[in-house]
Amino acid sequence: MNIDFETLFSRSPNPYVVLDPDFVLVWMNDAYLKVTMRTREDLIGQNMFAAFPSDPKSESHRLLRSSLERVLASSETDELALIRYDIPNRDGGIEEHYWSATHTPLLNEDGSVAFILQHTVNVTELHSLRRIRDEQGLVERASAVQARNLGLSEEADRLRSMFEQAPGFMALLEGPEHYFVLANDAYLRLISKEEVIGKTVAEALPEVVGQGFVDLLDTVYASGTPYFGRGVKVVLKNEAENRDELRYLDFIYQPLFASGGTATGIFVQGHDVTEEVQAAEAQKLLINELNHRVKNTLAIVQGLAVQSFKRIEGAEGARSTFDARLAALAAAHSLLTQGNWEAATLKETVHSSIEASAGADIARFAIGGPDATLQPQAAVALAMTLHELSTNAIKYGALSNEKGHVDVSWTLDLEDDETIVTIDWRERDGPPVIPPARKGFGTRLIERGLTGNQGGSVTLDFRPEGLHCHIVSRQKGVVV
Repeated sequence: MNIDFETLFSRSPNPYVVLDPDFVLVWMNDAYLKVTMRTREDLIGQNMFAAFPSDPKSESHRLLRSSLERVLASSETDELALIRYDIPNRDGGIEEHYWSATHTPLLNEDGSVAFILQHTVNVTELHSLRRIRDEQGLVERASAVQARNLGLSEEADRLRSMFEQAPGFMALLEGPEHYFVLANDAYLRLISKEEVIGKTVAEALPEVVGQGFVDLLDTVYASGTPYFGRGVKVVLKNEAENRDELRYLDFIYQPLFASGGTATGIFVQGHDVTEEVQAAEAQKLLINELNHRVKNTLAIVQGLAVQSFKRIEGAEGARSTFDARLAALAAAHSLLTQGNWEAATLKETVHSSIEASAGADIARFAIGGPDATLQPQAAVALAMTLHELSTNAIKYGALSNEKGHVDVSWTLDLEDDETIVTIDWRERDGPPVIPPARKGFGTRLIERGLTGNQGGSVTLDFRPEGLHCHIVSRQKGVVV
């Protein structure tokens, strides 16, 4: 884009300066040099914030940068009614100055911002003398805004204090370059830095660039879609101790928008979950070792059983029953192994336990009910109970002929801090049922397996048309 700034603005009594999209000063008129007490050679080619430095934490720095960023993002004019921005004087000191500024975008043919024209008015004298009748009513408007904001200052201080003391890390990034505007203590502790305000993420944390985090910020800023990270691995540089630190983070990148819907920045919030992730990994290693040892123990028990039953004449049936129960216990263990012995779902436990005993005959089962999460002890007890019921059905009940079927259903009811699990096992279309003359070990296992000391109950009803087993178990810690 070619513009003859000299022809347009050189003779204007009003100060004008032109910046490129990186806020580098590319031209200014004599009026601007006069009011800023600088020379053209001093300013041309310098970034605005380097030519007129200010504390990146200061309100004036934030207001000016935000205004310029809004122009770049929206391609629309932005105005600062009143801003304090001190400048160096000819004696090398710093003078207090107040300004009004208008930032006008000069666009390329494709609509992108080629330059920003800043028109400034030095209103220091008007501000200090409190002249209300200036021709633009500038000070009056600014004072009115400031008066309205006075009532919010205490609340703002309180919110800032809460932000700084929040246990989770938080930061506010501004503009497409992701400049740090705010960062609380938790964030600074995380990155092992004392000062990042006014820097871009790439400048303050160069080590995260290659890890894809700046690309991720670019995507969130461009798309306006938040990003949620869970247990994300990041390596941060601890400069004080000259070492890399591996951290795991839960966080969100939340885009922020101006009233017109244009993205202006990104809010970063999250928690350091390194200890939790490392503890989970250590627990997983221990559980894997435990699983290995349990499987070895089951193999040893089975070997001892084989040797023991060999010496007992006619013990083939007892050995077969023992092997089946050991297999059921191993199947329950395998189910829990998949969840690192943390929990098992009710549906998985019922289905896998019946399938392990009934095999292809599982097609003769109708299984249904709401799902829940069982603690390991309850899952093992249920698996053993269903194994005994399935074995009895195969030997004596509905599965001992070609026509029989079994219906297994359950319900869940919440009561205080417990969940009442009610399971019904109903056999049908099998041979007529004859109640046993005595209770064997299998029956006692069914009656006691799921009740334990938790106040549950088991009812075995040997109806002629088919066995009905009604189980009520009170489970603590069941998640529905």
